[in-house]
Amino acid sequence: MPTVSPKRWWALAVLATAQFMVIMDTSIIGVALPEMQKDLGFSQGELQWVFNAYVIAFGGLLLLGGRLSDLLGARRVFTAGWTVLIGGSVVAAAAQTASVEVLGRAVQGVGGALIAPAAMTLLMTLFAHDPKELGRAMALYGAAAPAGGTAGVFLGGVFTEWLSWPWVFIIYIPIGAATLAATKLLPSVAPRRGAIDVLGAAAVTAGLALTVFAVVRAPEIGWGAPQTVLELVGAAALLVLFFILQRTSRQPLMPLGIWRVPRLGSANLAMALLGAAWIPMWYFLNLYLQQVLGYGAFASGAALLPMTGLLMVFMTAITARLLARLGAKPLIGGGLLVLAAGLLWLSAVEPSGSFVVDVLPASLVAALGMALAYIPAMMAAMSGAPAEQAGLASGIVNTTYQIGSALGLAALTALATSQGAGKLGDLPALTEGFSAAFTAAAVIAAVGGLITLLTMRTEKAAATAGAEQSSRSDAPTEKTGVSQGL
Repeated sequence: MPTVSPKRWWALAVLATAQFMVIMDTSIIGVALPEMQKDLGFSQGELQWVFNAYVIAFGGLLLLGGRLSDLLGARRVFTAGWTVLIGGSVVAAAAQTASVEVLGRAVQGVGGALIAPAAMTLLMTLFAHDPKELGRAMALYGAAAPAGGTAGVFLGGVFTEWLSWPWVFIIYIPIGAATLAATKLLPSVAPRRGAIDVLGAAAVTAGLALTVFAVVRAPEIGWGAPQTVLELVGAAALLVLFFILQRTSRQPLMPLGIWRVPRLGSANLAMALLGAAWIPMWYFLNLYLQQVLGYGAFASGAALLPMTGLLMVFMTAITARLLARLGAKPLIGGGLLVLAAGLLWLSAVEPSGSFVVDVLPASLVAALGMALAYIPAMMAAMSGAPAEQAGLASGIVNTTYQIGSALGLAALTALATSQGAGKLGDLPALTEGFSAAFTAAAVIAAVGGLITLLTMRTEKAAATAGAEQSSRSDAPTEKTGVSQGL
């Protein structure tokens, strides 16, 4: 019988705080971006690196974080992750140049990649004794994500308006210190023996970063320029190397047999396209509010609260019920199409537009689509995996979403810049560029919705396919390095 910790609910509060802060780290900087751009000298195209540096490090290292959690012990890795996150926050807050700011954000992403999988392992350890308690704990832990996103939007506006933009990073220092002090509440998870696929982690992270870097620079130097071609070829070579390593390694980060799980591929494709549409919308909507409509940082953050509030309500109270009644496929496909409708509505923004007419209704429609699709896509990716690979499936789909977000933002920033979004102060040009980005994001979401509805299996079909696969599978059943870590 697993040991039941009398302090498990206090420990859950520590873990939920970690989830809250990791997700807030992706939203709190949005409102502060224009002020950071002025102070640190980012160009309009380079500004996305404040977001993408975090996302690439976070998404690219999640699988490695899970493996380290298994091998070194989850509490130890959780503690190390917070130490790294605090260090990155100090660097980001003190940055005087754009390059140092990007470095700080990347270090924060490394910390997040250690914290997130270790927190999941600790949660499972605390509540594995009782499925009902585990369900309640997972619901509370899951609710911390949309809460973090909502708080980040609001606090980013408060700090930037009444203090200064470095405070969006300074806030992590006292909270991180308090979390480190509270780690004594967390259970000690015994490490286990095994190898770390450092080369595989380096290959996938470097390949993804180089891909984004090439896409970001291509509008300035040309898509056919030798530098762009070499960067894209190098990125492809690194990603091919990663898959070769996963096939040949005895203890890979991502055993390729996992892709035989029914619906994992289609759910990951949906998550990638969801991130590629949603994150650029959030990014460019912030810029439209401040650079075109003239909103201050606090007003811009407050303007996004209805959207994030709707997200939180649906994700925590409504989507799960719809999922149980309708299944994942219609919610994912329908949600992506609703998101596309909201984005297409946003593409009609005007230089002289207003929040009530041009932003609020369209952003609520887009948020509804996101709320309908996100949790069902996560569940579809994990539901067909056997118990010993559920953590790996979770890690893959989280990584896919983060990388889809980074690549989508890079591509749509390049498009927006080419259409006029780089001309600060020229409101018609800025609006035209942002409109082009919203339109392209709508196309991405619509394609994702249609592919999902046409290709994803229903729960019944996936269960049948999974049973057939299990009956003939020769895949090993030993737990992979991230099976408990993510």
